[in-house]
This record gives sequence, C-alpha cells and structure tokens, in this order.
Amino acid sequence: MNEVAQVEKARLAETSKDLIKDLYIYAYPLVTMEMTRRIMTNTETSTGKFAPMGQFAKLRMYPPSEDKEVTAPNADTLYTLAWLDLSNEPYILKVPDFNGRYFMLPMLSAWTNVFAVPGTRTTGTEPHTYAITGPDWKGELPADAEEIKASTNIVWILGRIYCSGSEEDVRQVHKLQDELLLTPLSFYGKQYKAPLGKVDSTIDMTKAVRDQVEELSLQEYFSIFIKMLLNNPPSKDDTSMIKKMSQLGLSQGGEFNINDLEGISKVELSGIASEAQKEISGYLKDATQLIDGWSVTKHTGEYGTQYLLRALVTAVGLGANRPEDAIYPVGKTDENGRPLNGSNKYVIHFEKDQIPPVKGFWSLTMYDSGYFFVDNELNRYTLSSRFDFNFNKDGSLDLYIQQEHPGKEKESNWLPAPKGEFILMFRFYWPEKAIINNNWKIPPVRKV
Repeated sequence: MNEVAQVEKARLAETSKDLIKDLYIYAYPLVTMEMTRRIMTNTETSTGKFAPMGQFAKLRMYPPSEDKEVTAPNADTLYTLAWLDLSNEPYILKVPDFNGRYFMLPMLSAWTNVFAVPGTRTTGTEPHTYAITGPDWKGELPADAEEIKASTNIVWILGRIYCSGSEEDVRQVHKLQDELLLTPLSFYGKQYKAPLGKVDSTIDMTKAVRDQVEELSLQEYFSIFIKMLLNNPPSKDDTSMIKKMSQLGLSQGGEFNINDLEGISKVELSGIASEAQKEISGYLKDATQLIDGWSVTKHTGEYGTQYLLRALVTAVGLGANRPEDAIYPVGKTDENGRPLNGSNKYVIHFEKDQIPPVKGFWSLTMYDSGYFFVDNELNRYTLSSRFDFNFNKDGSLDLYIQQEHPGKEKESNWLPAPKGEFILMFRFYWPEKAIINNNWKIPPVRKV
C-alpha cells in the first residue's frame, strides 16, 4: 500500500470513529431508557418501584438511610411510576381530586424529553381524564378524555406527590396513589383487570442501569438502538444525525453488524464506547453553572439538538424535570471553595425577604459523599418549607448544618451532617421566575 493510500485509510478510520462516537452519544438516552424499562417492568405484579407495563408502581415511603439502591433520594414526595407502550392503542389516565395538594405527573418520551406535565402547576388539582396516544395513532376517544399526544410509543410517567411524612399524610397519599388509574382504550368503561407481567430471568436486576449500559458491546448497543427506533422515531430536528446513521448503515428496525464497518480495526472499535462515555461525563462542568459554591443547571427536560447535554442528564439524573417544574442546585463546597465536611459547622442564612421564592415547595437535603441519606438521631434527612422553623427576630432564617446537636432552641433548623465530607441539594419545586432567571441567588454555605 502506497503512502497516499495509507493516509486515506487512516483518514477514513478516524472519520468512522468520530461518526460512531457521535451516534453513541445520540443513542445513549434511548438505550438507557430501554434498559431501565426492562428492569422496572420485569415483575408479575406491582411491587415497590417495579410494575408490569401499563401499570402503576407505587413507592409507599421514603427510602431509609440504609437503602443504597437509589442515589440522591428525596424525602419530600412519594413516587408513582408507570411505563406505557402505545404502539397498539392509547391508555386512559384517570387523575383523582388532589384537593389542593401539590403533585406532578411528568411524561417522558423514549428520548427522555418531558412532553407533558399534568399536575398542580399546569392543570390544577381537580379530577382529570387523559387519553395518552402514540405519535401515529388516529381514532376516536371518549368524550370526557383530553388527548395527550406522545412523540414516541414508549412513555415513562414519573409521578411525584407531595407528602409531609406524617402517618396521617402518608395514608392520604397512599389513597391518592391507589386512585390513579390506567386503562387501555379498548377496556375503557368496561371491567378491567391488569394482566400479570412476564418475568425474564436473564435480566440483571441487581447491577445499576448505567453500568449495564456502559458494559454493552457496540454490537449490542446499536442493535438495541435500531430496534427502539422502530416505534420511537427521531425528531424532525435530527436531520444531521439521521444522515450519520445512514452513513453507518443504521436504520429503523434494520440489522446492524459491527463487522461490516470498513476501514476501522477491532482494536480501534474497542475504545470508542469508553471515549464517548468520558465525553459524556466530562461535559458536567460545561453543563452546570457554579454560583457561590452551588452547581446549577436549568436546561433539563427539553433538549432539542443538545445531544451531549441530553446524554449527560440521562447518565446522572434520568427523569429530570423541566426547570419550570423543579431545579436542583447541588452544593459540595463552602463560600471559600473548601469541601463541606462534618468536622466543621456551617450556616445558610436567608434574609427576611430572601426565603426561596417557590409556588410549590423547597427543601434542603443532606447526603454523604455517595449521594445517600445520612443516618442521624432525629431520622431527619431534609429541611423543608413545611417545617416549623425558628426565625430570627428580624424575620431572617438560619439553617444549621453540622454534626453536633446545636441545642434545643436551634433543633428545628438543624440538618445533621456525617463525620466526613458531604453534599447538600436544594429542591425548588415550581420555582418562581426569580430563581429561573437568576434574579434570586442561593445563599452560600458559610463556615462558622
């Protein structure tokens, strides 16, 4: 092979590598959603966070501190989840009267875009009936049902219902969870009993989804991707990616053989997935804004052609809401940039007119360095706007972040910290525009 031919071969190989890496990032949400769906629906009946397709899974309590299964859990809302396949017919969703209680039922496409959010902010708390239809479905719907058109046939409903945590309030939330009903259109108005799900023993139910996705070979990865494309089409804005798919021989519902790729060796292929994964995780600094020690992103839930951002949010916060529904600032350092550590005492101070401006609620949650709850004598994992705080005489508010008990008069404002390094996370549900537009700033964590 002459020198010119060698240069051309190397150029083609590099082009192929870049093409595969771009498509890996583009496909990451679709593949992750499918792997998540397989695990969460791999059960005969609804149990905890697992439920067969077309049925609600109901989380009945906040996870205890010893639960290390879910990272960054919350102690503000109880989840009610469902996976739908709309390729055969729509589903009718009955929402009961929430009687003023804050709730939201965000619906995610297979590409992780939030395409509808029934709930307190958008539709109020009165009873509603919705018909969730697939992208190509046409037909008649019940007169009492409002249509919600999904952009893909696979849909994830990731419902959250506000709960104070008291025994009585937990019972009331359980009742609301039980009154949320899903029915296939063909059974609407008839007696319907949800069928038992089928359990696939080959599915790994213990390993984290992200680990399973990142361990897939390129052959397995892209095979899942093109199969998912069949019922979950790309957006009209994805023209450039569809062209790249064509160059690589990927098509909706087609066949893919990694060995058919020309000009690139198996050795070169083997490192592409890890390169793409590093690019995804490395985008975190660019995707977030650091303000006084708080890391904030306000571009979630709707991504357009921001494929790298979409992949990052899928990897670190699958199911993220639109910013108008919720924003989650994360704090790992104090106002001087030093890591938060339980050997110190800290204060977060709000002036009288600077309490977080939200229409839903706000909370501050304590996590250890692994994003898990911190066991403590009060079994308190969060401070929230529902708390009966002890305000200062001038109307300002101090939150005490420390390991040692601050004394009885400050206990209501105390968030217990662990011995070592820890992480704080604010949750602003239904934030006002002042938060979204950065006209209101989160106070820094001040070391005492």
